[in-house]
Amino acid sequence: MPLPQLTIYRHDRQNRALITLAGEIDLESAPLVRAALARCLSDGIRIVDVDLTPVTFCDCSGLNAFLYASQRTTEAGGALRLHHPPPMLGLILDLTDSGFLLLGVPLGHLSLPLEGVPAPAAQASPHRTVPLASVLSGDAR
Repeated sequence: MPLPQLTIYRHDRQNRALITLAGEIDLESAPLVRAALARCLSDGIRIVDVDLTPVTFCDCSGLNAFLYASQRTTEAGGALRLHHPPPMLGLILDLTDSGFLLLGVPLGHLSLPLEGVPAPAAQASPHRTVPLASVLSGDAR
């Protein structure tokens, strides 16, 4: 069985972590994502920023891992946010109407941005007029 084509980098600063994923997130590699995000919680991290810029593919297995981690992080009093999702994940977020769970910023979590991580976008309204895919691709005005 070939190894999953995914690399995971983690940079911590106090109770915040930047996780950068590179490669493909699918049925084989999603457990690695889930484990890396769970490890953040077990290490006391409560704010997790996930940079997906180098991700070339992400299917619903990846979405499931992110939703699970987001729920666990929220239950622990923290927040998990995705940054720069690839087009396929953007489409899945749009189709499932779950972008507001992973792309928005909850009130009270706007403190001290992590170096090298762009400020997350404002929380999307469930009744938006611009499709999420357009926002993610930068076509929205």
